[in-house]
Amino acid sequence: MPKFLAGLLLCGGLTLAGCAGAPVPEPAAASDDRPVVLTTFTVLADLVDEVGGGHVRVESVTKVGAEIHGYEPTPSDLIRAQDADLILDNGLGLERWFERFLLSVDAPHVVLSDGVDPVDIRSGDYRGLANPHAWMSPLAAQAYVDNTVRALSDLSPQHAAAFEANGAALKAELQALLETLRAGARSTEGAALVTCEGAFSYLARDAGLQEAFIWPVNADAEGTPRQIRAVIDFVSRHEVPAVFCESTVNPSAQEQVAAATGVRLEGPLYVDSLSGPDGPVPTFLDLLRYDISLITEGLSR
Repeated sequence: MPKFLAGLLLCGGLTLAGCAGAPVPEPAAASDDRPVVLTTFTVLADLVDEVGGGHVRVESVTKVGAEIHGYEPTPSDLIRAQDADLILDNGLGLERWFERFLLSVDAPHVVLSDGVDPVDIRSGDYRGLANPHAWMSPLAAQAYVDNTVRALSDLSPQHAAAFEANGAALKAELQALLETLRAGARSTEGAALVTCEGAFSYLARDAGLQEAFIWPVNADAEGTPRQIRAVIDFVSRHEVPAVFCESTVNPSAQEQVAAATGVRLEGPLYVDSLSGPDGPVPTFLDLLRYDISLITEGLSR
């Protein structure tokens, strides 16, 4: 069966909303013969584009502002995947919907989190599984860069030297951010980072911060009375000065924590998506800088 038809037949497994009236992406310009690299979400797309340096055409399945965990691929997503020369995803259980792409696309597939030392999820339905948000660590993200350099070099060997140089420059920026994070954490020694989702476990590990959250993963139960009460108790017990929530989730549960404890609700933090070009985090490095600054300042006051 042709790949195109296989992708369309998978529509039967999608939600009705996804199958009805989904827009078909515009075809690439005929003059653009660069290899197409498809990533699962905007954060990875920017990281890969930075390494690619214009030698590959990088696209994201999800758009700015999308919630990645429970995303429902559309038929147009599957059609677009047929043109991919390389597919890159995060792995660590983040994109459970992604298997639909792999069934219908013959392009090479690389998991960017390979080689990362995982942090386990501590509670909920996914307890004991790896926390998928490793890109939020300036240290772990360097493994993503290395995996990207190798994948792009295999795809387009004639540009391998450029990919290597771009990757080295990006890793230097990430290392500088790691030092900034650790310097800021020294000024907030003993502080705890409290968020809506447990998406900051790797960043907290980098900084040596305690961590608490209302729910562990967005695909799990979110903001139950028991979860909210546990975080209220944690914030009161540890005298946490500020709590945070992420841009792609409803902050109402954390608002209850802030109201009950009298602490500030800061944010939003960005995790699963970049902002638009005019927003605060149009690139991956901007996202890390913004979050690190917001967290450090919030916990220092």
